[in-house]
Amino acid sequence: LLRDSKGISDEQMADFRKSFDHFDTNKNKTLDSSEFKACLTSLGYNWQEDKLGRDSGTLSKRRPSMGDAELSRILMIVDPNNQGYVTFDAFLDFMTRENTHEDTSESVMYSFRVLAGDKSYITEEEIRRELPPDEAEYCIKRMRPYEGAPGDVGALDYQSFASSLYGQSDDL
Repeated sequence: LLRDSKGISDEQMADFRKSFDHFDTNKNKTLDSSEFKACLTSLGYNWQEDKLGRDSGTLSKRRPSMGDAELSRILMIVDPNNQGYVTFDAFLDFMTRENTHEDTSESVMYSFRVLAGDKSYITEEEIRRELPPDEAEYCIKRMRPYEGAPGDVGALDYQSFASSLYGQSDDL
């Protein structure tokens, strides 16, 4: 049933489970960030290189690489409450999105725009009304105040939030 709801094949589900279980070295049914990165790498995840063309693993510890930034971005998705581990369900959700390419910053912006009634900002009340409590808190904590034309008091900027989820800068 879970496989059907995610839209993945039996073979993909088996591959995801096998890889997750292999990298769950202490068998606690979760992955820490290094286990998670190794698991993604084993499944063919392509970590970005830094601007000098070096693999992220070769960079100095003083400056985070783009690979490290990419891992941090992904960890925000799979561990939004910063608990320090990734569950199989969160891992499966991420892998499903990666394989179907459905979630993009544009699709997230569109979803927020619908929730906001076509406004260029969203209110905390709208977020709390439309999202489950843990997702609402996650979004509210991370959204900047809206700085466009005068709107509702406490208006939040969902556009920069959506861009930041996908490693895009709105300063481009």
